[in-house]
Amino acid sequence: MITDTINGIGLHLHTEKSLFSPKHIDKGTLAMLSNVDLQGGQKILDLGCGYGVIGIYAAHFAGAENVTMADVNSVAVAFAKKNAAYNGMQDISVFQSDGFSHVTERDFDLILSNPPYHADFGVPKRFIEEGFHHLKAGGRMVMVTKRYAWYKNKLQSVFGGVKVVEEGGYYIFISQKREVRRMRKERKSELSRKLRRKYR
Repeated sequence: MITDTINGIGLHLHTEKSLFSPKHIDKGTLAMLSNVDLQGGQKILDLGCGYGVIGIYAAHFAGAENVTMADVNSVAVAFAKKNAAYNGMQDISVFQSDGFSHVTERDFDLILSNPPYHADFGVPKRFIEEGFHHLKAGGRMVMVTKRYAWYKNKLQSVFGGVKVVEEGGYYIFISQKREVRRMRKERKSELSRKLRRKYR
């Protein structure tokens, strides 16, 4: 079992050797959590949750009923459920999903992910492209990896912008879903007013 404290929050986590970072909380995860603004009532998705560090930590701020954890690995899901209950967060929704295949909600405030950065970019590509459509307007996707250029370019192309924070050899990428439709509508309305004035 891992027993650790993150920013004052004590966590007790059961793991096993087949899971990612089974002996200690991954440093990339710690770097990401130190750069995320978590607030009460936020609807949060821990995508690729592993044994549940991110989602269980986030539930201390947002409320367990507002947190969803998903992973493609059935063993990870089993441990995430066990750890959620062990840490008093039974109301977290935990289920198996290949990326967003079983994620139906499309109004998350935050999607947090520490993707498999040692593999090819197929998985993070899907996470980013589909993640955009599962965020509410103004919602943010936050990812942490050791790779820089590909993630920066991909998030920039999908979201139209990305903030990058470097910490301890890791890069934390923060992208926000802009309220595009509203902005276009306001711009169209502004142009219409100008045309009306022009032809008076």
